[in-house]
Amino acid sequence: MRTLLSRVPGGPEALELADAPDPTAAAGQVVVAVKACAINYPDVLIIEDRYQFKPLRPFAPGGEIAGIIESVGEGVTGWQPGDRVIAVTGHGGLSEKVAVPAAALHRLPEGRSFADGAALLLTYATVIHALVDRGRLAAGQRLLVLGAAGGVGLAAVELGKALGAHVVAAVSSEEKAQAAREAGADEAIVYPHAPFDRDASKALADAFKAAGGRGGFDVICDPVGGDYAEPALRSIAWEGRYLVIGFPAGIPKLPLNLTLLKSCDVCGVFWGAFAARDPAANTAHVARLFDLWAAGKIAPRVTRTFSLDRGGEAIAAMAARTAVGKLVVEIA
Repeated sequence: MRTLLSRVPGGPEALELADAPDPTAAAGQVVVAVKACAINYPDVLIIEDRYQFKPLRPFAPGGEIAGIIESVGEGVTGWQPGDRVIAVTGHGGLSEKVAVPAAALHRLPEGRSFADGAALLLTYATVIHALVDRGRLAAGQRLLVLGAAGGVGLAAVELGKALGAHVVAAVSSEEKAQAAREAGADEAIVYPHAPFDRDASKALADAFKAAGGRGGFDVICDPVGGDYAEPALRSIAWEGRYLVIGFPAGIPKLPLNLTLLKSCDVCGVFWGAFAARDPAANTAHVARLFDLWAAGKIAPRVTRTFSLDRGGEAIAAMAARTAVGKLVVEIA
């Protein structure tokens, strides 16, 4: 099979398209013929050895796939060759075939494309866990979404609206603001590019406060980090929840006096660990996502597709933070 391998730590340019032996299904596993693999920010980090998980090299990045079961290992029930599936694999997805634990599989609904299926789980499952379990978002509350035109951001806009919130999207360009509005955002803020000096940070905080209204934001969804975090936190409501999801703009240092003054919570969101620790709750969330997808309340937005030999370009676009929606590598 063909696979895009990381042999040494480095950027996308260090990836190598190579031939490798086909995987076999061990007990409890299936082999999936991969049709599409979505690209996410962890793919940027994992090939540079900056992610919390460090697979043994050589490995293929790509942690979110859709495809067709090719073979089934010992002890697997409920699945058979020919089934259309989606799964979060952590890595290995930028390959023509990958062995996947059967417990990680979800059935791809008929009529849905492999590209859309690959783009669903990681972002939407992260966000529904964030908003429901960690953020306790309720109908009528105000939600601020940073980085609102990325995969996680658009998922947060859509799910926030599905949960009945008033959603304010914060983005870095008018093009991205339009994407957030099309996803259902009630308002959009276009912020400047970091880094910020003291005056610029205060100006952004003032813009967030104005959008949050007199009471501030009940929930802030932050998949960005960096210099955007403190200005956003300054706009939080009394007993608000600040959801820490990712750090493509850098790991921020928050002044903890703000949490005292607002009696607010800063909540970490680690969906992978949640799914492993409470698989029943995660499965219930995924079932809810499928219902929302069927009802047209959420829809993965795949804006660019790449061939396997151009998979490194997809990861580079993610690293540059230029992507709107989801980037997907289609694998013949």
